[in-house]
Amino acid sequence: QMEDPIQLKEEGNKYFQASDYEKAVQSYTQAIKLNKDKALQAVLYRNRAACFLKKEEYAKAASDASRAIDINASDIKALYRRSQALEKLGKLDQAFKDAQKCATIEPRNKNFQETLRRLGANIQEKVNAGGAVPGSQTRVQKMFEILLDENSEKEKREKAANNLIVLGREEAGAERIFQNNGVSLLLQLIETKNAELILAAVRTLSGMCTGHKARATAILHYLGIDNICMWMSVDNEEISLAVCNLLQTITDCLLGQGPEEHHGKEEAVVLDTKKDLRMITMRLLDMLVSKKVSGQGRDRALNLLNKNIPRKDLKDHDNSRTVFVIDNGLKKILKVVGQIPEMPDCLPLTENTQLTASVLLNKLYDDLRCDPERDNYRVICEEYIKSKIDPQNMDKTLHAIQMVSGVLQGPFDLGNKLLGMKGVMEMMVALCGSEREIDQLVAVEALIHASTKLSRATFIISNGVTLLKEIYKKTKNEKIKIRALVGLCKLGSAGGTDYGLRQFAEGSTEKLARQCRKWLCNTSIDARTRKWAVEGLAYLTLDADVKDDFVEDEPALQAMFELAKTSDKTILYSVASALVNCTNSYDTKELVPELVQLAKFSKQHVPEEHPKDKKDFVVKRVKRLLKAGVVSALACMVKADSAILTDQSKELVARVFLALCEDPKDRGTIVAQGGGKALIPLAVEGTEVGKIKASHALAKIAAVSNPDMAFPGERVYEVVRPLVSLLNTERDGLQNYEALLGLTNFSGRSDKLRMKIVKERALPDIENYMFENHDQLRQAATECMCNLVVNKEVQERFVADGNDRLKLVVLLCGEEDEKVQVAAAGALAMLTAAQKKLCSKMTEVTTQWLEILQRLCLHDNMEVQHRGLVIAFNLISADKDLAKKLVETELLEILTYLGKQEDDPKKQHIINVARDCLTRCMDYGLIKPLSRA
Repeated sequence: QMEDPIQLKEEGNKYFQASDYEKAVQSYTQAIKLNKDKALQAVLYRNRAACFLKKEEYAKAASDASRAIDINASDIKALYRRSQALEKLGKLDQAFKDAQKCATIEPRNKNFQETLRRLGANIQEKVNAGGAVPGSQTRVQKMFEILLDENSEKEKREKAANNLIVLGREEAGAERIFQNNGVSLLLQLIETKNAELILAAVRTLSGMCTGHKARATAILHYLGIDNICMWMSVDNEEISLAVCNLLQTITDCLLGQGPEEHHGKEEAVVLDTKKDLRMITMRLLDMLVSKKVSGQGRDRALNLLNKNIPRKDLKDHDNSRTVFVIDNGLKKILKVVGQIPEMPDCLPLTENTQLTASVLLNKLYDDLRCDPERDNYRVICEEYIKSKIDPQNMDKTLHAIQMVSGVLQGPFDLGNKLLGMKGVMEMMVALCGSEREIDQLVAVEALIHASTKLSRATFIISNGVTLLKEIYKKTKNEKIKIRALVGLCKLGSAGGTDYGLRQFAEGSTEKLARQCRKWLCNTSIDARTRKWAVEGLAYLTLDADVKDDFVEDEPALQAMFELAKTSDKTILYSVASALVNCTNSYDTKELVPELVQLAKFSKQHVPEEHPKDKKDFVVKRVKRLLKAGVVSALACMVKADSAILTDQSKELVARVFLALCEDPKDRGTIVAQGGGKALIPLAVEGTEVGKIKASHALAKIAAVSNPDMAFPGERVYEVVRPLVSLLNTERDGLQNYEALLGLTNFSGRSDKLRMKIVKERALPDIENYMFENHDQLRQAATECMCNLVVNKEVQERFVADGNDRLKLVVLLCGEEDEKVQVAAAGALAMLTAAQKKLCSKMTEVTTQWLEILQRLCLHDNMEVQHRGLVIAFNLISADKDLAKKLVETELLEILTYLGKQEDDPKKQHIINVARDCLTRCMDYGLIKPLSRA
């Protein structure tokens, strides 16, 4: 009798394959008794479970599978076998749960998906027939009993809450809760005012609504939109977010979005959803101006409007939801952007509320389809301003100016038109001269936003600069001081000069920059004010001395990186601008020496490069930024919504990444901190320049990194297209070269990657670069092709008639450039080994083929020589007539000379291939046996 559990397992396997399940069970049982290894024990239990399934002993099968799962919770075979056993035992809900786990582990497994569909249909059938799914009704009642009992243990309550959420996400469980007075009981949980119970109830409701229009509509009407909005208004971030998600799920169902599920006749009972959608929209708009709503609640309402009102696709002609919101709620949104946090009557706001409202204004304006709709939008804004401007009531006027500021941060063109209204600009300048600090604060901020357009900046420069300088010098309020400074910086930039700025700073921008860094690091100042310090630095870091000092200030850098995590469009743009300046990644015009001499001769001013803008200083700043963790900050910025991280900001971030990737030694750090992942969306979305810069940075990383580490999982396939986009004559040589290096690296990893490169139509471009006069480009393209020819589709393209691909590779083997020879010979060796047709075709593409082959076989470089001999062996092996042709040439002497050499570890691989060639010729009877000296 065997005593080795492994041997017993193998024996059991053989019995199982022979369908002798009884003996298989005996072998596995004996092995279980003798075995002490946990991993093997799990295998033995799941194998015995398979036997019990075959024997239709389902209780034993489920028990054994459970024992295997106890050892390894992710044992997919054990999970699936238990699911099969439980299904046969009638425990459909438990079987469904196990099948769901299997599908989660292997989402592409069709067998698991089919099992889930079958079980789901069976459960639904029982529910519709009124039959209870074993265990589910009792479970639901028990959960609610535990949750509603104040004396229940905390652990039991938590477990019941989690189980309820899970049950609500399953179709059968959600329907069971719904049909057994579950919504009423969930409402009771919400009314307990216990945060954990409220969260459990709301999340369960979200699961029940997902993908089921009838149930979502019924739940909406039962709970009431007023209650839902009230719960979302609470000053508890977690609850507010959970309720927001519930309302979004309901909205998705009403709009026909989200998971597609068909519920048959239940669709017929659903009333027209437009009425419900309008009711939700109206309540969300009411939330914007209610003092009872928390700042977080207001943000949630704005986010829901941002997500659901504007069209997702402009090809869809129906923008009725946007028109409805403009007609019924635009003034309410304007009221939010016109709020002044420093005034006592201000609505509760967060740091992001007003910017989110500006984003909504912008999205609504962009969603309009014609001039009459845009004119209506403008007229409503103008009427709102006129209703607020009152020379006798400065508080009302302040709200009007603040509202213009908010619009300028949203639909800028509309904001510019509003600035042209009679008295608006004059009022802004007049407020700057007011004695009240709040007037100065609002007016300075409005001037800054208005000065972005040169036409308006000209007016402000002539009227406002003196006022801003006076405000900066006299005010003791830091909030006003910092805004005045940024206003001066911005006006100088808009006017194309540093008008008044250098005189004001007494010749020292470093002095202003130090003040900005001081504000930036002062956490006692609110974030809204500190963001102005970042914007000031965005302008001041154009000065080489300022940027050099800034990167050495670790606290200031960390403070800026921390602010970059906020969802603020202005902050992200300012941070990106400052980093572009510090890394010198902006475009510079190359000075033509002849024109410089001509300018000097005509006594014109010629700008000279600042010493701290030279390469050594730039490299030092880049290293300092990397050490400070700039990559993590940039990666965080990239995750922001597209309305926050604009295309212009994306381009700036891409420029910074490219500068950071310059030194190959730093690329590992960039990957480790999430740079590789962050660059992918930048390479596919944004401005054309931004996409090229991001693609080039990806190419730099791909050229020297292990793709599995730099771009794990499926992410690596997303990188191929950006690299291929650089194989373009409009791109510069360095971009072409590094893209080819990256594709070479990728094509050496797997056939799936090679196939992706082929599908992206990169092959013709790679072939074109193989003709290039530039040695490095030709070498990189040939090396890439060397890797690609392993792919069968690429080989078939070489075999196809009417192309010169093979001829090109053969001729490249005769190049003087050794690296090109190595790559071309490698490609030819693999092609002739994989496709016999190419062996005979090689002798026809050029008359130089034999001379090139002989030169390869005699090459001083052993790598080239070995590849040449492999090509010779492939030709000889392919066809006896071809072998005879080669034997009749000088190649036989070369092979004989190499084959007769004494064994030598350094070149044994070469000697062996030569001997293999001769042996094959002997097998054909073309030469006599070889006798070595």
